[in-house]
Amino acid sequence: MLKLYKEAYSGLSKNTWLLSVVMLVNRSGTMVIPFMTIYLTQASMGFSIEQAGVVVGIFGLGAVCGGFLGGRLTDRFGFHKVQLVTLTGGGFLFILLGQMRSYPLICACTFLLSVVNEAFRPANSTAIASYSKEENRTRSYSLNRLAINLGWAVGGAIGGILASINYHLLFWVDGCTNLVAAILIRRFLGAASTAGHVEQPRPDAAESPYRDRIYLWFVFCTILFGACFFQIFSMLPVFYKRTLHIPEYMIGLLMTLNGLIIAFFEMILVFRLEGKRESLHYIFYGTCLVALSYLLLNIVPLSLGMVFFIMVLTTIGEILSMPFMNSFWVSRTTKATRGQYAGLYTIAWSTAQVVGPAGGAEIADHAGFKSLWWTVGGVCFLAAVGFRRLRQITSA
Repeated sequence: MLKLYKEAYSGLSKNTWLLSVVMLVNRSGTMVIPFMTIYLTQASMGFSIEQAGVVVGIFGLGAVCGGFLGGRLTDRFGFHKVQLVTLTGGGFLFILLGQMRSYPLICACTFLLSVVNEAFRPANSTAIASYSKEENRTRSYSLNRLAINLGWAVGGAIGGILASINYHLLFWVDGCTNLVAAILIRRFLGAASTAGHVEQPRPDAAESPYRDRIYLWFVFCTILFGACFFQIFSMLPVFYKRTLHIPEYMIGLLMTLNGLIIAFFEMILVFRLEGKRESLHYIFYGTCLVALSYLLLNIVPLSLGMVFFIMVLTTIGEILSMPFMNSFWVSRTTKATRGQYAGLYTIAWSTAQVVGPAGGAEIADHAGFKSLWWTVGGVCFLAAVGFRRLRQITSA
């Protein structure tokens, strides 16, 4: 087992590891967004839940714009400069947002922060692709996912403590971790080289992702899958609490189980699978498992043990699908267009993060949770069919 773990983590470039450390630092400070609604509706701020919801929606809109802008800028100026500028700008904007008291100014600052913050993602995705080799690219993205998940766990825990003391500390810590991440990139990855990672140009490469019909179909299927996947963190905890009366600490353990399985098993599973079949093969089966996990909520009697089993099933589906999604979009790119491809992929997930929880809440509120799980499971299977069709087209 130790040998397997060693092999799974070996062969990755030094720059890949350094970038993952940067992401761990950056995501460990992710505190503002998870607590934004609570912060705005507390007595000292005095905004309504509806107003807080508008701010969250504005953040989602900014994320879509940031994905588009970040992709364009990455192709023009390079991923290193874009990462530095967006991390630095995001750091100062987080601190500035914490000083805002006027609702219009909060909305404006939130939008600007979201654009700058999310413009970092395409640059970061492009950097991972550049620092990795084709044979270990999926593992490189998995290592980055591991750093992000660990960072989210740390940030959420520390953020809860800081929020109980003073909500303004969240903005300072989030901003400062952005600035520290920028300093680390400048210090350790300033002269990072991708020499030796020679890429063969694709003869069928599109000049733009917006003209690549296969990629646009992939992005559409990703939005469908993402909108379903985000129910795990939005409506599923509400369902467990209201319908099954599972206590909060047990729901927290369910979320922790998801992170632990990813942390301990994703890298070795990807190591075993990478390069053996095309990426869409694993994406299809992973999407099917996530769809099945939602449908089981309506099909089987739900005990605590079954709920944990369903979370395991969902997590396996996540491990099979998401790392290989990164591999697929990179495979469609050239060095000159990679930023735009990464930007459109970022837009897909940002759109899903806005549409998924909002749509899920509407269905649950008006038609009940049973209708929600039938709908989500069905849409997720539809996404799987779309990925399978893509596999048939690209393999022809």
